Amino acid sequence: MSTPKSLDGLLNLLAFVKIVEAGSFAEAARRAGTTTSAMSKAVTRFEQSHGIRLLHRTTHALSMTPEGERLLEGARDLMRGAERLEASLGESGQHGAYGRVRISLPGALARACVVPILPRLQAEHPGIDIELGFDHTSLDLGAEDIDIALRSGRIEDQSGLVARTLTTFPWVLCASPAYLALRGIPTSPTDLSGHEQIGFRNAGTGQLQPWIFADPKRKPALSTIRHVPPSRLVVDGGTTAWTMVLAGMGLAWVPSWLGREDLRQGRAIEVLRDWRIPETRLSAVRLDKDLTPKRTQIVLDILAAAAPGWRGEG
Repeated sequence: MSTPKSLDGLLNLLAFVKIVEAGSFAEAARRAGTTTSAMSKAVTRFEQSHGIRLLHRTTHALSMTPEGERLLEGARDLMRGAERLEASLGESGQHGAYGRVRISLPGALARACVVPILPRLQAEHPGIDIELGFDHTSLDLGAEDIDIALRSGRIEDQSGLVARTLTTFPWVLCASPAYLALRGIPTSPTDLSGHEQIGFRNAGTGQLQPWIFADPKRKPALSTIRHVPPSRLVVDGGTTAWTMVLAGMGLAWVPSWLGREDLRQGRAIEVLRDWRIPETRLSAVRLDKDLTPKRTQIVLDILAAAAPGWRGEG
């Protein structure tokens, strides 16, 4: 039985997507388990059939034509639909799951906590591909084709979303031993005016994130103290803030997972520990749908198993 011409065209178009995402014919062929020649011929057949050119090919570079750029997103939608259909039919094989899982999370959380567990995930589930997108706030998972979003704090009730608590973590005020030896150790938030303070600017609101403390001598309902650090040292990334802490540049109020190993090893020291606020929830959010692909469930379970170790000493 011959393959319908329209289906041939779709298969050739999907080959184009794989080539663009891989960055070369050879890498796309390796990922697909076929030959470079087969991938090249698939794109050529599509181009000849429709009288357009999708790719500029040179010896050392590959780039899309304007026609290729216009078709790319639609072709990616087709591929995602095919992946979802494959999942709905059931996944099988030695490791039981195949396909891509897209995770949205803050960049600092990715670097500190998620990237270190990816080698194990890849070793145990070689059929699962991971795509990380760095975002702090958006929960429009359907529009952005996100499988899992990692978010901290309270998750607002939204129709069509399911949130799974992974762990909780404290916010901690930290500095390097060298900085504290030089400038002294604050004993209450009122001492902060005599210290260098590394602030974090929220990219979404443009505002400096306040530092929140709880007075240990007062009832919880009355104990919250809100401190906005001065704008002398400001960053928009947690990893940068922590690098500055380790360099002895000042104090920073950060989630414990950001510097847990440095805190354990004494390269950074928490101050005002008695002034901690209640711990913050870290959740994995996904779309509430009848069928969650097995690959997504596997990644969720691995994240949930690893997450308690992210919080640090607490």
